[in-house]
Amino acid sequence: MNSAPVTAGPGNTWLYFALLTVLSWGVYGVILHKARGYMPMGSEAPHASLKAFLFVCIAYALIGIVSAVLLKVRGSNWSLSPEGIRWSLIAGTAGALGAFTLVLALGAASPIYKGAAAAAVMPIVFGGAPIINTLVAMLLHPPQGGLRALPVPFVVGCALAASGAFMVAKYAPSNTGGPAKPVALQH
Repeated sequence: MNSAPVTAGPGNTWLYFALLTVLSWGVYGVILHKARGYMPMGSEAPHASLKAFLFVCIAYALIGIVSAVLLKVRGSNWSLSPEGIRWSLIAGTAGALGAFTLVLALGAASPIYKGAAAAAVMPIVFGGAPIINTLVAMLLHPPQGGLRALPVPFVVGCALAASGAFMVAKYAPSNTGGPAKPVALQH
């Protein structure tokens, strides 16, 4: 087990970015569900999730432009490889499909959980995603010694992550509350 202390420095830049990702993705579902709720309802309610997702895609495109600018500023020569492009597109498709199915899940949960749909959906997504990530990583890069070499605490951790996600989603206090407070529209 690695018990090296976490200290500030250039070797921990990855940790800062990982924590920013946790923050960004931690608020993503709640904000997305709020955006969905601000879309026109009535006869348009079935389309609210897709309308919110449309603007998520626009945000992705804007961040893509920022990435291109950053490459230019850093002095990249823009050399690319076919395999790098292919795997990047596969990763982007997986991420976009996940974002798409997330808005559908929030929309489907909304009639049940009202304003707390994100409290029901997001723990399942973020509890299950690390387990899937680990399984896919092991398929692409099998552990030395095979599956039998996996440490018992690792297997127990995966089981705890799955059961924890279920428990958080099922018993979140916001899932038992009343309807969301109405939002006053400003003209």
